[in-house]
Parts: sequence; structure tokens; C-alpha cells
Amino acid sequence: MKKLLLAAAVSVAAGSASAATVYDANGLTYKVNGDFQVQLRKDIGDDTNEYVDYDDLEIKNYIAYDLGTDLTAFGRVDFDFKDQANGKDNVTPLEEAYVGLRYGVTSFSVGKQNFASDEFGVEEAYEAPLDEDQFDAVGTSGDDAFRVDVELDQVYLVSTYELEAEGKGGTEGEFFDIFAFTDIAGLKLGGGYQKHTPLGAESLDTWGLSAGYDFGIFGLAADYSVTDDGNTDLDTTLYNVAATFDVTSTTGVAIGMQNQEEDNSDDVTGWYANVTYKFPSQKNVSVFAEIADTDEDDTDLGYLAGMRVKF
Repeated sequence: MKKLLLAAAVSVAAGSASAATVYDANGLTYKVNGDFQVQLRKDIGDDTNEYVDYDDLEIKNYIAYDLGTDLTAFGRVDFDFKDQANGKDNVTPLEEAYVGLRYGVTSFSVGKQNFASDEFGVEEAYEAPLDEDQFDAVGTSGDDAFRVDVELDQVYLVSTYELEAEGKGGTEGEFFDIFAFTDIAGLKLGGGYQKHTPLGAESLDTWGLSAGYDFGIFGLAADYSVTDDGNTDLDTTLYNVAATFDVTSTTGVAIGMQNQEEDNSDDVTGWYANVTYKFPSQKNVSVFAEIADTDEDDTDLGYLAGMRVKF
């Protein structure tokens, strides 16, 4: 699920806000956090069956050394065992692995990590009926990525470059992208651009804009993204509209609509609605349920219910 109403992302140099600090002494900080989510799920489609889906089984490890003079060295290794739990073969549980340096408001990292464009989007579904956005449709993570994060008072900037690394395996082709976010008196604005050049093919250029506002007990957000495929000369557009409601201090509801259309093809509209209950004594433990559907022919309603435990 995307961050609520474009909440500013935490840079790769900061670790997770909810992580447990295992060790903090002599200039070394070691944090661990986890995210375990299991669902009973039925996919949108024709005559689909219920099954147990392991959406996240993540363990994240973060270390940082204080080098003095406002300089910090950091590293992160994340594992997600959901593919193994879901019965997929020949996949690695390694999700992120990078090292970097932070000086002042700027951090630089290199390794297997998310692109800047992964920060884009306002979709609030547990399982989106369509792609989350056009960046997600093209690709938002890589194995040979260089990333720069800049955190100013009201502006957050991220840029990444993924090496082509032909013949190495893993992510194929070259990526460059940039994402910017600002919060002006509660109005949250974001924008992104990505250029992806596959091996031996023309580039795919994607850009997007988003806006959201939190009115207190409810929030409203929207985004729009488009991919120009140089190989087909066709554009694909996708937009999201999402609303969130705080029913009580422990219960939240989200509803949303998506629309995706490629030139010369019929558009597809999807919708979803979900409810989440967080236990008042432990907000990192929650249960949830969601229904979703699209307007494609011969599809039945999809639904899921699950539990999430994180730290």
C-alpha cells in the first residue's frame, strides 16, 4: 500500500521509523524491523479460487556508523520470503542490499535498491486492481542502482541511475529517474520522471504528477502518470483517485478508483474499498479486509482479508 496521501518518504539513509534498535553505542547503530502479512484472497477474474497469499514476509537490517563532522556511513540488507512462501521456484529472497554515505541533508547509496520513482503515487489498495501507476508498470527497482536523496525543510528530492549492466543478469536495460515532493500548508505535491532504455530497443519515457490534502478525519488525493513507448509510438496513461477516512482512532477506511488506457485500446477502470483495524494497545498489529473489481468483461469481484504484524 502506498504511503497515506503522499506522506514524504524516509530516505535510504534514515532506516525505518518503526524499527527496533538492537545496538546503539560507540558510534554504531543497528536496527531491525519486520513486516509480516498473510491474506485469504480471491483474485479479480473469471471463476477464480480462494487461496492463502503471503504478501509480505520481510526482515530488514540497517546499520549506521557516525564518522564525525556530520558524516554517516550506512548499509542495509532486506529479505522478503513471500515468493518462497507462495511456492515460487528459483527466486532470491534478497530484496535490497546497498551501502552509502550521508553528509548533512544529502545521502548517496549504491547497490540493489528502489528507484526514485518508487516514491510516486497515492493508491491506497492492499492489492491494486491495475498497476499502481505507470512507473510501477515499467519498473521501480534495480540491481545496479546509484541513488541520491536530498532532504530540505519543505522539499524532498531523489534521483537514481541504473546501469545497463548488459550480460550481468537481473534488471535489464538502463534507467534514470527523479522524484520531487513538497508539503505546502498541508497540500502535498509530487512529481516524477523516468527514462528507461531496454537492451537493443527504444526508450520508454514516463512522467507523473500527484496531489493530496489531509482534511483531518479524511483525506483526498489523486495522481496521473503516462508512459510514451518509443518502440510502439503509443502512450499509456493511468490515474488514481483515493480517499481515506478515520472512522475511529483505531479504524480507517480507504476507497479508490483507477483508470488505465493505451492508445488505440479500450480503457480499463478499477475500484477498491478496504477497512483496517489497528489494535489500540499495539498499533503495529492490524487486521483488514478489501473488495475490488474492474469493468473488464467476464470478471468477478475480488476480495481479501488478512492480518499484519510489523515492528
